[in-house]
Amino acid sequence: MERYSRQIMLPEIGNEGQKKLSEASVLLVGVGGLGSPISLYLTGAGIGRIGLIDADVVSESNLQRQVLYTEQEIGLPKVECAKRRLQALSGNIQIDTYQEFFSEKNAMSLVEKYDLVIDGCDNFATRYLINDCCVAAGKPYIYGTIGEFFGQASVFNYQGGMTYRDLYPDEQELTSKPRTINGVIGVVPGIIGCIEASETIKVITGCGKPLRNRLFTIDVLSMQSEILEF
Repeated sequence: MERYSRQIMLPEIGNEGQKKLSEASVLLVGVGGLGSPISLYLTGAGIGRIGLIDADVVSESNLQRQVLYTEQEIGLPKVECAKRRLQALSGNIQIDTYQEFFSEKNAMSLVEKYDLVIDGCDNFATRYLINDCCVAAGKPYIYGTIGEFFGQASVFNYQGGMTYRDLYPDEQELTSKPRTINGVIGVVPGIIGCIEASETIKVITGCGKPLRNRLFTIDVLSMQSEILEF
């Protein structure tokens, strides 16, 4: 257990917590800006099985924030590049790849295979779908979103707590807005992705106080952050 020795020595984790991590399975929806740090840190932490779903290929504009990828991988499927990088970090981790969109056709069957679902996507429709499948399957939903200099994170459907629909009840209004490409500074998905990874570890091991019924927000321009209670 030399690999995880610095983690195991934490009394909040210990051998029992590390065992829980090694036996856990998570589904990561999207392997882009958020998915890059999430997958790297969860692989490093020793999560036993990680499912990656993303239909995209690596593009040059991704490299400013999607730190999983290299210039040599431009044009290649993200999930395959991600799997190669993650297994280079730890050959002990099982990586499942799905080069497809997370949709109504496959969502429920995928969610049912894993202990919890982590949000690495970039649109409202997918988040509502993740939420509804997690509610139906009784799985926690680790949420994060970013844009420009701003990000937020929470934990939904955990121990009877609030869901994504409780926070954003008006699905029609949000999903009917035209899709736009917005700017983002590369460190913001790094910050929020690390928080999502941290919340995942807390939920799996039972340590600390996850963001259940709470919403973390940060503005990196001012470095002002707050936690809103619900």
